[in-house]
Amino acid sequence: MCGIVGYIGDKEAFPILIKGLRRLEYRGYDSAGVALINDDNNLNVCKAKGKVDDLVNYCTDKNVSGTVGIAHTRWATHGEPSQVNAHPHYSQSHNLAIIHNGIIENYADLKKKLVAKGVTFQSDTDTEVLVQLIEYVQERKKVDLLTAVQLALREVIGAYAIALLDRRDPEQIIAARNQSPLVVGIGDGEFFLGSDASPIVEYTDKVVYLEDGNIAVLRKGEDLKVVNRLNRELNPEIQTVDINLGQLEKGGYPHFMLKEIFEQPECITNCMRGRVNVDTDNVVLSAVIDYKKQLLNANRFIIVACGTSWHAALIGKQMIENFCRIPVEVEYASEFRYRNPVITNKDVIIAISQSGETADTLAAVKLAHDNGAFIYGICNAIGSSIPRATDTGSYIHVGPEIGVASTKAFTGQVTVLTMLALALAKEKKTISAETYLQIVKELHEIPSKMGKVLQLNNRIADLSRTFTYARNFLYLGRGYSYPVALEGALKLKEISYIHAEGYPAAEMKHGPIALIDSDMPVVVIATHNAMYEKVLSNIQEVKARKGKVIAIVTEGDDTISRIADEVIELPTTIECLEPLLATIPLQLLAYHIAVCKGKNVDQPRNLAKSVTVE
Repeated sequence: MCGIVGYIGDKEAFPILIKGLRRLEYRGYDSAGVALINDDNNLNVCKAKGKVDDLVNYCTDKNVSGTVGIAHTRWATHGEPSQVNAHPHYSQSHNLAIIHNGIIENYADLKKKLVAKGVTFQSDTDTEVLVQLIEYVQERKKVDLLTAVQLALREVIGAYAIALLDRRDPEQIIAARNQSPLVVGIGDGEFFLGSDASPIVEYTDKVVYLEDGNIAVLRKGEDLKVVNRLNRELNPEIQTVDINLGQLEKGGYPHFMLKEIFEQPECITNCMRGRVNVDTDNVVLSAVIDYKKQLLNANRFIIVACGTSWHAALIGKQMIENFCRIPVEVEYASEFRYRNPVITNKDVIIAISQSGETADTLAAVKLAHDNGAFIYGICNAIGSSIPRATDTGSYIHVGPEIGVASTKAFTGQVTVLTMLALALAKEKKTISAETYLQIVKELHEIPSKMGKVLQLNNRIADLSRTFTYARNFLYLGRGYSYPVALEGALKLKEISYIHAEGYPAAEMKHGPIALIDSDMPVVVIATHNAMYEKVLSNIQEVKARKGKVIAIVTEGDDTISRIADEVIELPTTIECLEPLLATIPLQLLAYHIAVCKGKNVDQPRNLAKSVTVE
């Protein structure tokens, strides 16, 4: 959630840190700050409530010189958003400064003990407790910063990615990780630090992803040193990051979200590249080839996910059950991890996360692993924690997603789940050759059909102005379209702050129909599939109560178009692939309504891109 940046080398650190914080703005935050050691070995901390621009303005007349520094964007957990609670935090002596992502669960007990020892606190944060603890250990044990960090972290319960400066040792940064991502970039005589690779890739493509329990020592003129809390030296793998810097820029679009919506045809092509071979009528996933026995012999699949990924999982459930005849359960990872679920070594757990760092999903993976299940990860961020924690899996390969409200990651996840269902069904011989061939060929056509849907953008923008007045929306769908309704409602809630709910269309009469009046817009996914007549009846029920209907229909529909107030036509496709097309107009609708309302589309309030805390 929060963003971490660090630099140590021969360049001025402040411009690098600020540029890095801007790269991480997509993660969501409410304050920002920097700490730098200047040539006189003064440790200067500057921080401000608000955006990175507010920090830059605050620093205008401050001393921000120095070639060693750390920086942070904070998403409030303990203590309200304020300058005092912003990171970095000083220790009591002002010799140390720390930045921190995550949550220290036993911070209250630690704080009580430190207060009893005479330590005074300036903020309400759990993070300040950690830096005060480290300094207390350092002074009491008369040890260097690395040893103090190792000893202090043995007393800490919780998740953290931290970076520390010590003004008495001005040529090093100490960084540590547990259940919260942290990446070290290795340059030419310099090191970079980030909560992900986006602030680093401009300077180097060589990175080390720290593992849980790792502590990194970044020292000028020396090689990277990584140890554990017991001081055993480790040999981390140096990886090459393949991120095009242009993917981190808006490329002429007014917002990242709109750019990412329009990238979907190319993204889905990239997702399928090397996996869907229409010439040989085949879908190939290396994970299915390498782990065929574990996947085919499973008694059931359990998909764990959160938010948008959970909606993709609901679509995947239908496809896997329909084509593979394997029972599938879909669980919120946050509930799954706490309800003592029944898991056996005959289960396959599919963990879905765009960032690969979602705390609840990671915890669910660990729980499943401890119970002997086979674990399959579906992620976007290469080298992130979930891919490293799972037995196998598939990347969605849609490129960095900067907008907080997920768009291309959702369609990428649905595409991977489709390919997984097809590959398994073929191996199990539970799908006819004709159906398999039909879906493979149609899947190959989806990117071009997405392009046709995107041509409706201007019309949807015009339509959106009509509905900015609304205070509530209802989204309805059936079958494969029900999860799309959920996802459409979530997108509107996230970025426009209009209350919206998604329902199976047939469930409307079991309660939500009471809400419908002339002020209630109802979005209905009513494509021409097996449920068409049923959904048509639901639309008539809405119209009988003067509800305003926006219908997503198949092109050429001349029945619903006579009933609905607004109609958006989609190209014809196979029912199971309709979510890949139907979700795009809902993304555009949410986007344009939010823009009309003057909302911050890429950084909606209270939300974060990578949810690394509970």
